[in-house]
Amino acid sequence: MRWPGLIDPHVHMREPGGTHKEDWSSGTAAALAGGFTQVLAMPNTDPPVVDNRSLTMVHGLAEKKAHCDFAQYLGATPDNAKTACKLAHKSAGLKLYLDQTYGPLRLDSMALWQSHLQAWPADFPVVAHAEGRTMAAVILLAALSQRPLHLAHVATREEILLVKAAKERGINITCEVTPHHLFLTIDDLADGWREVRPRLGTGSDVAALWENLPVIDCFATDHAPHTAAEKVGENTPPGFPGLETALPLLLTAVHEGRMFLEDVSNRLGKNVRQIFRIPTQQDTWIEVDLEAKRTLSARHMHSKAMWTPFEGWPVRGAVQTVTLRGKKVYQDGRVLSPPGFGKGIR
Repeated sequence: MRWPGLIDPHVHMREPGGTHKEDWSSGTAAALAGGFTQVLAMPNTDPPVVDNRSLTMVHGLAEKKAHCDFAQYLGATPDNAKTACKLAHKSAGLKLYLDQTYGPLRLDSMALWQSHLQAWPADFPVVAHAEGRTMAAVILLAALSQRPLHLAHVATREEILLVKAAKERGINITCEVTPHHLFLTIDDLADGWREVRPRLGTGSDVAALWENLPVIDCFATDHAPHTAAEKVGENTPPGFPGLETALPLLLTAVHEGRMFLEDVSNRLGKNVRQIFRIPTQQDTWIEVDLEAKRTLSARHMHSKAMWTPFEGWPVRGAVQTVTLRGKKVYQDGRVLSPPGFGKGIR
């Protein structure tokens, strides 16, 4: 089967500041292996991407290393609302961190949220990391500001029902859900291996996400790699690698009758393109063997993380080849494009 290249609107490339976990080369190689030809990278790097200088620096790194096409988010801070908005055309969008996060990007004041929502151009996306009551609050502020809002990694029953209710009332919001929140519960992993934000939910949370699949606009991996050594012991960092497991997990759900192929293709392609105003990639497609049977294992993956929370899971479906702008860039487990072949989307 041939599909247009997939788009992941939520990845962490870890460069700069965390290249032992991932970098633009290894992360975009993992993207191609997963069928993704475009990725949007989050700004909570070290240093964070919050101004023209840091955005230009990261663009330079990506232009030298990326195997697939890319865009970089800007992070909202307490004092950059008036300057960040001038860089909207260069960025994937604006990221608001409103709940527990790491680094200097958390915004605690609703007045700060509102200043960013009002300043950021309405035709470029704003993405919010918001959970529970915070999600309700930012939906209200976005409605009062009369601007679209995209909600990252919706994870619980109360959150998906809140999004559903807001949409039914005509509020202009969209949302994404990660494969790990669709397929895992808090009881499925042990100790530090289960640390992720938002946290894994209960069986009731997972069931609610599946029951409200029409409410979900897109799937996003929230690819957030850490090394296996970092995930052992106390105070382990939150996050899972996900670029290379998302498509086979979702295709397995198709084989099981839990969703249709169109549900997958729209939420990894057309819907993402519309929400984030991403131009169509010319002469770009992936070829997928829908009947392939295999077992997920980090041994065969390209991410530096070298582990997966889905180790040993039997799945259906495998990416065979990826063609990007007319050039075959991935085939049967091998990345063929050189570093720097990827181009900036903006």
